[in-house]
Amino acid sequence: MSEPQPLPDHQTPLPPVLVGPMLRRLEPTRLVLWLVGSRALSLTLRLEGIGEIPLNAGQCKVIPIGIHAFIHLIDVPLDAPLPCDTLIEYDLLIDEAAMGIAEWAPHLLYGEARSPNFVLRSRIDQLLHGSCRKPHHPAADGLLCVDRLLASEHEATERPALLMMSGDQVYADDVAGPMLRAIHALIARLGLFGEHLEGAVVSDSAKLYEHAASYYHRADLLPALQSNETLRERFFGGARKPIFTSSSADNHLVTFAEVMAMYLLVWSPTPWTLIAPKPPKLIPERRERYALEQTRIDGFKAGLGGVARAFAHLPCLMIFDDHDITDDWNLSAQWEETAYGHPFSKRIIGNALIAYMLCQGWGNNPDAFGVLLEKTDGFSATGDDGYLDSPVQDALIDELLKFQHWHYVLPTSPAMVVLDTRTRRWRSEMTLKQPSGLLDWEALSELQQELLDHPSAIIVSPAPVFGVKLIETVQRVFSWFGYPLLVDAENWMAHRGAAQVILNIFRHSRTPGNYVVLSGDVHYSFVYEVLIRHRKAGPRIWQITSSGIKNEFPPALLEWFDRLNRWLYSPRSPLNWLTKRRRMRIVPHVPEHAEAGERLWNSAGIGQVFFNEKGQPQEIFQHNSNGSPKTRMVAPEAED
Repeated sequence: MSEPQPLPDHQTPLPPVLVGPMLRRLEPTRLVLWLVGSRALSLTLRLEGIGEIPLNAGQCKVIPIGIHAFIHLIDVPLDAPLPCDTLIEYDLLIDEAAMGIAEWAPHLLYGEARSPNFVLRSRIDQLLHGSCRKPHHPAADGLLCVDRLLASEHEATERPALLMMSGDQVYADDVAGPMLRAIHALIARLGLFGEHLEGAVVSDSAKLYEHAASYYHRADLLPALQSNETLRERFFGGARKPIFTSSSADNHLVTFAEVMAMYLLVWSPTPWTLIAPKPPKLIPERRERYALEQTRIDGFKAGLGGVARAFAHLPCLMIFDDHDITDDWNLSAQWEETAYGHPFSKRIIGNALIAYMLCQGWGNNPDAFGVLLEKTDGFSATGDDGYLDSPVQDALIDELLKFQHWHYVLPTSPAMVVLDTRTRRWRSEMTLKQPSGLLDWEALSELQQELLDHPSAIIVSPAPVFGVKLIETVQRVFSWFGYPLLVDAENWMAHRGAAQVILNIFRHSRTPGNYVVLSGDVHYSFVYEVLIRHRKAGPRIWQITSSGIKNEFPPALLEWFDRLNRWLYSPRSPLNWLTKRRRMRIVPHVPEHAEAGERLWNSAGIGQVFFNEKGQPQEIFQHNSNGSPKTRMVAPEAED
């Protein structure tokens, strides 16, 4: 049986702020920030050129998630617009003592600065983007590239307009043993709320944390339609498939407290200073794995000060992909039918979705979440036992599963349209186990309306719209044989209806003449320029993929995929005419200094795109977290 973590030490004072501030959606007349305190804080925002703004209940909503953990959602309207393209210093003062960030979080400051700053860019002339940040991956953290970039650029006009994190900001379904141990220690230290569990092997969160299968054997606790077979038996045996399909679900997060603790631990160094987790009792094989994972988590933890500092200086926008919730989330109609039909799996998914709303979704577009946030008031209220109210929790989950406003549009130049490709899917009605389209007809129609009459646009699609043809073909083959879950067959071309509509949108005469599609998901990076065949005045499209922030594709396998893709889909290959995008001409950009012919770049880091006045990419870079020089993606002569 797993040893329980020690109870909170109430004699040791907690710091007032555990995580943040994190800059979210910033506009000249509105500032949105996010932080987590160890208590409900009385805050005052100090803004250069304006003065001090005491934050009342209308400007700062406080949501308790534990005895010593309170989310602060800060949304400040301004009477007069702030200047653009200028460094603006800000501070958050705590309580009557008016302690500023220099006192309670000096690690958030650059050099000799006494407060952090931000820049409101008048247009998006450059941005940073990336996806897929897995804490225990051996690669270095790509968000530290952001921190180094901000530390070296002191001119306001050199500051990127924003950081776009396009999916898998956390891995709720793939958690290292030491990270799970730290999560449980933090739950105990902060008194994060517990919950009752229906349809599970264990009856509540406390019993889950102490269960013998809690570390490295959670697959035995996750719901399945029959028994929990091995991964191979699940896919190829005669038994029916399980609900949770991740091959790394040994430590899958279950409770709301676990997911919230994960967010705190991946976004700030402060929670780590409050705990001293020790390894649980494990068999020798697991102890060896735990020790290896511990070295990787230690390296990840060491860089969190720089990550938090970047978040405090650069607006951060986000959108979910599957690992923010669980692998293969809503991949097919059959998956949805199975997952939401079981109370335990529905609760697991719902808990991750509540945490996403509070930690990510709200800061993208606060206006969309007013009614839902009101429901968190009852959700957070607990009795003497420190447990969430199950009926209120389940009702909130039901509302979130019906919610259709995770997507958003930034009124920038160029316009930025961020897609929800996870919940508004075009489901196959003929064969339920076939992959769903990444957007349904209604969502695609709304997308077209958002794009009408814009001269240029940036579309954020977690999965690439124009991916590697060979890899998409492999996914299609597995889908034909009834195993889409085995290869994550999630790409735009996997569903005929969705593929045809998105391509028609690009060809529409009133939609933008220049598109940039920013994507992640695939754990490698590439750039394609896409042209419409036989149409001189047609739109120009750039598919720019940067993935992952802290993740990489198996190198040898990617090298072979890259090479075979060039052979099989060369400009003269007849296979090109079998693809759904045969009416489009693909021009791959080549990573500078790459091996001859290499198109796919496999290095953790962060992408950077510079735009000209027309909204076209002028320069495209991949900053490498391993310390090697940044890689420029170079456009060769046109080829198909």
